[in-house]
Amino acid sequence: MNKMWSMLRLVIMAILALISVAPIVWMVAGAFRPYQELFKYTTLDWHLIVPVEWTWKNFHNVIFNARNPFLRYIWNTLFVASVVTALVLIINSMAAFAFAKIRFRFKTAVFALFMSAMIIPGEVTLVPNYLLMHDLGWLNSYKALIVPSMLSVFGIFMLRQFFAEVPNEMMEAARMDGASLPRTYVAIVLPAAVPALITLGLMTFLGNWDSYLWPLIVINEQKMQMIQVGISTFSSNEGTDWSKVLAANTLSTVPILLLFLFLQRYYIQGITMSGIKG
Repeated sequence: MNKMWSMLRLVIMAILALISVAPIVWMVAGAFRPYQELFKYTTLDWHLIVPVEWTWKNFHNVIFNARNPFLRYIWNTLFVASVVTALVLIINSMAAFAFAKIRFRFKTAVFALFMSAMIIPGEVTLVPNYLLMHDLGWLNSYKALIVPSMLSVFGIFMLRQFFAEVPNEMMEAARMDGASLPRTYVAIVLPAAVPALITLGLMTFLGNWDSYLWPLIVINEQKMQMIQVGISTFSSNEGTDWSKVLAANTLSTVPILLLFLFLQRYYIQGITMSGIKG
């Protein structure tokens, strides 16, 4: 019976995996199809996945598009996502360290106030944030994309859970050895939370890589635009060039897949440990 249940679980997991991967496979296959073939096969057929006529023209038209500089969009997104991720890890880890290991007045009340911000939908803050960026003169600049994204309430909560598990005896021993509070934070607390830091970094990078609405609002100059907004420019009043859209989406997916493949062990470990500790 145990063997049968194990086989049944494997079959169910395989089916779920196929359902999850099928849209990605179709997207990649569509990126190599000519436009005329894209919607020709709509039934369960081998050519639904494997193109009849393979072509690189879609990628060429996306990369070397004079009207929509796609490589520039990738660079903009890579720069903003990398800077935001680095700042989130630095700022939020310091805040989490303070909430987990430093005693100060009203700490519980302040932390509860931070947590209450998680119930506020992001759409509610769009207009106030836009007005703030306008008053600061940051519209149409990278500062409008980076600064509002530096703080992650969820990131502070998750890292606090990890930091709280670091024994206070280790910090006391470091203090007795003459280590300052910043040195204790860097040398003892941070190394203990590497899986959580990588998990938060991946989530932050992915969130900024897929960001669409906020860049659409605060960035007007085309050469400064982000990749998801750039992909949407392949749609116009005349129609949507789905071949270019699929090719652009395939190109934008590659960096995320490579990043996840290299760091998936830490990501899974961080998610698992945060679930146990939370």
